[in-house]
Amino acid sequence: MEEYTLLRQFADSWMLLVLFVFFVGIIVWVFRPGASKEYKDTANIPFRHQDKPATSKEARQ
Repeated sequence: MEEYTLLRQFADSWMLLVLFVFFVGIIVWVFRPGASKEYKDTANIPFRHQDKPATSKEARQ
């Protein structure tokens, strides 16, 4: 069997399944319960401490 044919069969069957499971896993990770709080906190990082730099204590939080 040629290498191309073997790789083509692998890509058409198992690799498709692996990539589909990976895609579904990412979707589940993004929409997991409790993730919205983390995303809102991350989205507001640029708006923290507008008047002065954060102290070392505040930066560790």
